[in-house]
Amino acid sequence: MKLYIKYMVSIRCKMLVKEELKKLGLHYTTINLGEVEIMENITPEQRLQIQTSLLQSGLQLLDDKKAILIEKVKGVIIEMIHYSDDLPKTNFSDFLSEKLNYDYTYLANLFSETEATTIEHFIILHKIERVKELIIYDELNLTEIARKMHYSSVAHLSHQFKKITGLTPSYFKSLKHKKRSALENL
Repeated sequence: MKLYIKYMVSIRCKMLVKEELKKLGLHYTTINLGEVEIMENITPEQRLQIQTSLLQSGLQLLDDKKAILIEKVKGVIIEMIHYSDDLPKTNFSDFLSEKLNYDYTYLANLFSETEATTIEHFIILHKIERVKELIIYDELNLTEIARKMHYSSVAHLSHQFKKITGLTPSYFKSLKHKKRSALENL
């Protein structure tokens, strides 16, 4: 049985869900960002227990099919940008359509309608957050970061970074207290 979970955006969230399922005596086969497959069929009482324990940790069990699909879109984007070594070679719209088996126009319209932002803007926010992380790690220079994040040039990366953060990447790098946003807040 699959359960879909809102705000499950990090490895730490996955660990938390594992712990909650263990406490409730439930066994999982897979846990991905935004979803978990458990071996048992659960009763309405168990579902309520799961919902309550997840809410205490800032997570939410989803029932609505559209909300589930939106969380899947977010999960694919977050996984692709933050937890994958390389971004896909195809464009994001084709990648999302292929990964979720939905027409991109449908996904984009549904996403905009429910999230009050576009998929493209959501992707840009996450790419910039990943760029911040890479700048903080200080293992790659801006040219390498631009290439890794599939920007056409350092100038394009810098322009988008400044548009989102109000800072240039170089100025951000020079700050003593670099601020990053939590993924669930993007």
